[in-house]
Amino acid sequence: MIKFETSLGDFVIELFADKAPVSAANFLQYAEDGHFDGTVFHRVIPGFVIQGGGMDADMNQKPTRKPIENEATNGLKNLRGSLSMARTNDVNSATSQFFVNLVDNAFLDHQGPRNYGYAVFGKVVEGMDVIDAIAAVKTGRKHGHDDVPVEPVLVNAARPVEAG
Repeated sequence: MIKFETSLGDFVIELFADKAPVSAANFLQYAEDGHFDGTVFHRVIPGFVIQGGGMDADMNQKPTRKPIENEATNGLKNLRGSLSMARTNDVNSATSQFFVNLVDNAFLDHQGPRNYGYAVFGKVVEGMDVIDAIAAVKTGRKHGHDDVPVEPVLVNAARPVEAG
């Protein structure tokens, strides 16, 4: 479990280390290293996803470790409240950025080599109301990026916590 403390409230995620061991271990290491502290949710699209994990409030990309293997073939689905690894068009390009699905996004699931999909590696288990509050913020364009919250939604801290 990882607790995110944000400027709009807290939420807790559970990692699926059994079904997405590479993605879960990668995410846990970023949290333990304090990588997410001071990042923002830099992409907010109501009815789709909120994305964070890699940029500061000035839209500067934080340094990351090497990309990881895409585990989208693990059978997990991009359902409301699930977390998936963000990536570029390169299937195996995920580093620290992730998104939370605001709705069921079946088209993001693995469908074969031509539509490889996005690896689900966890889910929100507490604070979905905070996720929805983030999804409701006013957005605009900033430093060449669309769908950026006008008022930054800051991650103050993200740390592993004990279940229960």
